Amino acid sequence: MEFDGVREKTLVLVKPDAIQRGLIGEIVGRFERKGLKLVGIKMMSLDDELLGKHYSHLADKDFFPSLKNFMKSSPVIAMVWEGLEVVTAVRLLCGITKARTAEAGSIRGDLAMSVSCNVVHASDSVENAEKEVNRFFTEDELHRYNKAEYEHVYADDER
Repeated sequence: MEFDGVREKTLVLVKPDAIQRGLIGEIVGRFERKGLKLVGIKMMSLDDELLGKHYSHLADKDFFPSLKNFMKSSPVIAMVWEGLEVVTAVRLLCGITKARTAEAGSIRGDLAMSVSCNVVHASDSVENAEKEVNRFFTEDELHRYNKAEYEHVYADDER
């Protein structure tokens, strides 16, 4: 069944600490179990230019150089997820940035203890999600397909 609702998309990065700790499957599984639709995924190494654009709002902070070094220390998994109000849903799944105080049951609450080493990045607004998706993915890297389980994820009036 084709999903007829708003096709909101959001970016999620599985960060270097999660890659090193072998948490990729656990993290991807959380989004799959929620019923979200994966429309793009790739492993990539980040460079100074991309990190400068992505974290431009933090460029003047003292911790920015160490953040860039951390994000370049290992490849990341970049993913685009789609669904109804997906930005909000993903932010709730991830938990707050300060992982040691993130809610139990959230990805960060269950899997991380740090502010920087908090295993995932997720877009924080619909506007930023659109920019971030376009920063990390080209249009031909994103897939449109029917997700058969949508009739079991969304009510009739939401599809």
